[in-house]
Amino acid sequence: MRNHLHTGMPVVNTLVFRYTGYENAGGYMPKIPVTGGTVPTMERLDLHRPVVDQIYSALKSAILSRELFPGQAVSENEIGQSFSSSRTPVREALSRLRDDGLIVTLPSRGTYVSRLSEKNIRSAQFIREALEVAAVSRLCQIGLTAEAELEIEHALNGQRAAMRRGDRKAFRVHDDQFHSALAAATGLERLETLLIREKAGLDRLRALAITDEAHMARLLSEHEAVYDAIKAGDEARAADDLRKHLRRVLGILSQVFENHQDYFE
Repeated sequence: MRNHLHTGMPVVNTLVFRYTGYENAGGYMPKIPVTGGTVPTMERLDLHRPVVDQIYSALKSAILSRELFPGQAVSENEIGQSFSSSRTPVREALSRLRDDGLIVTLPSRGTYVSRLSEKNIRSAQFIREALEVAAVSRLCQIGLTAEAELEIEHALNGQRAAMRRGDRKAFRVHDDQFHSALAAATGLERLETLLIREKAGLDRLRALAITDEAHMARLLSEHEAVYDAIKAGDEARAADDLRKHLRRVLGILSQVFENHQDYFE
């Protein structure tokens, strides 16, 4: 069985395990492997980009799109073979994913795609909201540059096009670009980095939540409302609209848990 990202980059395909939960020591309890496959070979690496960035991006995309499932084992050796890469870039990519909270390494047991955690989701949402609301307040005060407006509108246009195609994955990409463009527009260099890290704890939940065109249309409309408020310099409206938008993900948490209990701790 072969798994590939939509970008054409192959994804590591290891033995898939189901887990009953955490043991007292904090580890996963594996059941019998339910399927297996051959790791696809890497067709090409872009020699003009750092290898570690490419491996990290491909694996992160696979985790967010559930091509690699919560609780699934990932093998450093098989990743290296898949990307025709030495062990150092693979280890660096896995270290980044570990920092993002997307994988866990258990001593003497191996590395696994992490399960979703309600506690971590709520914590990440709290921090993200505090940072992003502060960001839009700042933008209302300092205004948007022409370059910032182009970046934001590019993201919104990308969402519109993805929605017309029914492409949920592309919609999520442009959704991220919208929020990144707002952070970048503040001129605070560390803000975007902090948001990316905190948002990683929410991205899989968001991916599960975007289920149809109506949901995409609602999210796009909320983005447009925030952008309009920023351009008008209406700090109170921008902050309020953004809070409602960001809190939407918590509103679907219980439903996602009910539909995908095996994804959670």
